[in-house]
Amino acid sequence: MKKISILGLHLGYGGVEQAIANMSNMLCDDYEVELVITYKLIDEIPYKMNKKVKVTYLTNLKPNREIFKQYLKRKNFFKAFKEGIKSLYILKKRTSEMKKYIKNSDADIIISSRILYTKLLNKYGKEDTIKIAQEHCHHNNNQKYIEKIKKSCTNIDYLMPVSNELTEFYKTKTHGKTKCIFIPNALEYWPKEKSNLSEKNLISIGRLSPEKGFLDLIEVFELVHQKYPDWKLNIIGDGVQMNLIKQKIKELELDKSVILHGFQNKEYIYKEMLHNSIYVMCSYEESFGIVLLEAASFGIPLIAFSSAQGAHEIIEPDKNGYLIENRNIKQMAEQIGELIENREKRNLLGETAKKSVQQYSFDIVKEKWISFLRNV
Repeated sequence: MKKISILGLHLGYGGVEQAIANMSNMLCDDYEVELVITYKLIDEIPYKMNKKVKVTYLTNLKPNREIFKQYLKRKNFFKAFKEGIKSLYILKKRTSEMKKYIKNSDADIIISSRILYTKLLNKYGKEDTIKIAQEHCHHNNNQKYIEKIKKSCTNIDYLMPVSNELTEFYKTKTHGKTKCIFIPNALEYWPKEKSNLSEKNLISIGRLSPEKGFLDLIEVFELVHQKYPDWKLNIIGDGVQMNLIKQKIKELELDKSVILHGFQNKEYIYKEMLHNSIYVMCSYEESFGIVLLEAASFGIPLIAFSSAQGAHEIIEPDKNGYLIENRNIKQMAEQIGELIENREKRNLLGETAKKSVQQYSFDIVKEKWISFLRNV
């Protein structure tokens, strides 16, 4: 049985992490699969993992960037200096341990999930190893980043961007041996039930960090709340902006209408989906958006800002949801209002949403992976 190693940074909550967990579960019946992870952030992996998948942690370290920033903010320069030295050690260890693994690996196929590991795989991967680089980030027209991707793939066999749009883009950028192909991310779970879209709830899920736009979401919801005070907003996730979000909710007197669920496992999220009627995404950037697939699989209509590039891959305007241009907060609130008032439209968009994401089901994507790997 051939061996596949998948290189990851951690297995905490995140789109990349969910994607590599799903991929491992897909491939472990046909291949020996090892997940090679740098950081062990949490004791229990928040994704269902097949027992056949071997998980190897390269270090017991955890990144300390946020601690370092906190000391700087407090002007505690002595502790900030100590954390800075520790951070340099962690980064050096992160690189050296993955480099060592790649150089000594007995895997037939190695898949990198991040550019920092793609660079190492490109440089140290064995000649007879099939080297695959997944690209989960959108370039956002950043020419420096695009050049980094190109340079990191000179010895990579396959570059696999996370969306069709990115795949077509990088096909014109990659040269030599590297082939650019697309296999989509998959839903790990296909629900038999769906939301009946009758409950007065909006939902948004993700890491509470600046690029996810949750502070903007609170502003959107304030406008919705003014006209529809009986509707509530459910936010599932945790992150560095939790306190800022709590503060904004309090300032706008939305304490009784915005529910912060914190970080929750998939079972909790799936149950919650059944009680929500509209999914809202306010991300500034998004390479794909598995949460949109999850919401759509429960028959929930989708609304997102068009700045989340990956949303374009999933949302078909006026068919399964809406894309709001120019991060127009007022327009998003109005569009939500239209769906609140029009139950028939919600149902129509929800029905189409569920049908539109069937192509991302676990079994269909698994077939694509197995077919690809048999031919490489």
